[in-house]
Amino acid sequence: MRNLVPVLTVVAVIFAIWYAAAIVLNAPWAHNKAERAGTELTFSELVADTWSQNKPKLPAPHQVGAELWKTTGEMVANGRGFSKRSLIYHSWITFSATGLGFVLGTALGIALAIGIVYNRTMDMSVMPWVIASQTIPILAIAPMIIVVLNAVGISGLLPKAMISMYLSFFPVVVGMVKGLRSPGPMQLDQMRTWNATPAQTFWKLRLPSSMPYLFTSLKIGMAASLVGAIVGELPTGAVAGLGARLLAGSYYGQTIQIWSALIMAATLAAVLVGLIGMIQRMVLKRMGMA
Repeated sequence: MRNLVPVLTVVAVIFAIWYAAAIVLNAPWAHNKAERAGTELTFSELVADTWSQNKPKLPAPHQVGAELWKTTGEMVANGRGFSKRSLIYHSWITFSATGLGFVLGTALGIALAIGIVYNRTMDMSVMPWVIASQTIPILAIAPMIIVVLNAVGISGLLPKAMISMYLSFFPVVVGMVKGLRSPGPMQLDQMRTWNATPAQTFWKLRLPSSMPYLFTSLKIGMAASLVGAIVGELPTGAVAGLGARLLAGSYYGQTIQIWSALIMAATLAAVLVGLIGMIQRMVLKRMGMA
């Protein structure tokens, strides 16, 4: 119970700020309506109006909650959880690209990290390019990836997964390089004393030592992969996915729809990162590191 108090306090503060911000941002439209009607709003009327507008600049939390219930809970209860109007369906579409991009990015990141640690030429040449690749804005490179892949007949899931991979491989490379280099000189000398081969040193010392770093980078990579999948849905004109919901909401000024998709994306990210954290605890406990 003591652990819940700080969390609930922070949540209460966030909701209070959110409701207050909704009043401030939505007040001009409420006052404008009142002026055109020739009336004046009391504070209670102002609050009621700003928390119930159809297209507010900032929807109130209960409006977002109602939209989430209508597009998730209500549809699940009616047996239409994977209807194309359901956020669960759109989350699944985004998750598909996220998962594939995350797997590809993790594999690429680990492979590059091993090469950088064991090959000085790669360390001097590849690592600077890996860092430089992240200076290119994803909003600029995403349309280029989609156009190039479409030109060779590749469309659908893979272009979005490639964008996810582009964002997710970098933290894996950095974390894995740090992890593989974490064993100290004494530990490496001990392996040489035992006449261990480079492969044995990798499997018995470097790889186990890198696990805490790897899982930390995987959490960052998963969140980045989700961002990449959502960004990848924007220039494709996709009709499904959380990115498509955000795009449709922006086209028609449906801010409540936009915020519900954002909350669903944040929830999906929290679940995926939490799953990695659970696997991390299991693996490190089995290895005697927890």
